[in-house]
Amino acid sequence: MSDTALREQICLLAKSMFDRGLTGGSTGNISARTGDGGLLVSPTGTSFGRLDPARLSHFDPAGRLIGGDPPTKEMPLHTAFYETRSTAGAVVHLHSCHSVALSMMPDADPDNFLPPLTPYAIMKLGKVQLLPFFMPGDPAMGDAVRGLAGKRSAVMLANHGPVVAGKDIEAACTAIEELEDTARLAMMTRGLHPRALTPAQVSQIVTRFDVEWDD
Repeated sequence: MSDTALREQICLLAKSMFDRGLTGGSTGNISARTGDGGLLVSPTGTSFGRLDPARLSHFDPAGRLIGGDPPTKEMPLHTAFYETRSTAGAVVHLHSCHSVALSMMPDADPDNFLPPLTPYAIMKLGKVQLLPFFMPGDPAMGDAVRGLAGKRSAVMLANHGPVVAGKDIEAACTAIEELEDTARLAMMTRGLHPRALTPAQVSQIVTRFDVEWDD
């Protein structure tokens, strides 16, 4: 994909998520690998609903900013995923409401944040690691992701929002939407004792769809 087409796709997908209320105001950030190994990144203080393809932050393969506006302050999150997951072609971070709400529940499982309610989050995300609260922009968030040694494609920042890496921009956006949908189901059914997938069913999904799933 050409850089021009990638710029347009980043902005189109970001606006779609903004229009559907998956992140609001100037929250959230998004990045994708360019064909030469550089990065296109949403600038700091920008809205997903109004990203300008020409003003995306542009980094060369050595990590130098060579064009566009200054990048999001959450760059440590993005670079940590690119450095630890060789398959990462894009990273998306949202402030989606239901996933943030679920992260605040006292019984949230740090090692496997999403309950197994449907097969789709398992297929697209594997296990989601719940990380503790960090101040926005704190480089320690990147250190926490590096500490996972590339074993997770998605993390949930407590009281903040999800971060997902995918093989390309479309895959990353699809996966983070699935994360939010599953969190919404979890909050909607909370206290109602829903019938979750059994461990045997989860195991079947992991095997059938070759899911990364560290025990």
